[in-house]
Amino acid sequence: MTSPWRWIDVEESEPDFAAAVLARFRAGRHHVLATLTRDGSPRVSGTEVDPWRGDLVLGSMVRARKAADLRRDPRFALHAHTGDGSMTGGDAKVAGIAEEVLDEAVLADYTADRQPPTPFLLFRLLLTSVVLTDLDGERLRIRTLRPGRGLLTDHR
Repeated sequence: MTSPWRWIDVEESEPDFAAAVLARFRAGRHHVLATLTRDGSPRVSGTEVDPWRGDLVLGSMVRARKAADLRRDPRFALHAHTGDGSMTGGDAKVAGIAEEVLDEAVLADYTADRQPPTPFLLFRLLLTSVVLTDLDGERLRIRTLRPGRGLLTDHR
């Protein structure tokens, strides 16, 4: 299995695609994070995502259920805010493994750069799938990028 990608890998592999996906995450502040609960059932939570030093990161309050879920099982899916429903700019999703950032120097740098409410937890999103669905004329265009594969495009 190919290792998950950092966000910078997506940008270097497919810069135009990465810019379009990131534009969707920047178009709205709150997104929908899917995690797995202790019994394996899905949980959705609101969250924010931040591109920072080559990674997509998300922060969490220390006692948040999403943080407990990610610490127990780091698999996630994240759906960008869908905007006004017009499909302008498309519909972006990423999935992969959330890696908790524990390095005190990195956390101090992030705190200095972003001034998050404290105390907080920080997770680096390591990506196994990046998807952008938009309209190409009258057809739906689904572009998917996965580590070890090129950008795939499907029209429906």
